[in-house]
Amino acid sequence: MKLVPLGDRVVLKQLVEEETTASGIVLPGQNKEKPQQAEVVAVGPGGVVEGKEVKIEVKVGDKVIYSKYAGTEVKVDKEDYIIVKQNDILAVLA
Repeated sequence: MKLVPLGDRVVLKQLVEEETTASGIVLPGQNKEKPQQAEVVAVGPGGVVEGKEVKIEVKVGDKVIYSKYAGTEVKVDKEDYIIVKQNDILAVLA
């Protein structure tokens, strides 16, 4: 199944952050707060949304930082995704 966002929506896949201790032990990030960094996996077409012209400024493959409480979490084919509006994306990581 493929997610195809509508309007100014963007589908994100959260980046998994692992932490390595000084002795080299890898700690999964499950006990920490989720990072607000993700990779763009799909973008909507933009166009006129709520009476305003919206131009999509991110593209598939971009690494972005998004608002902490933004979006809707969905699970498709055992993969977790977050669907957000483009204006919930704060920055693109260069």
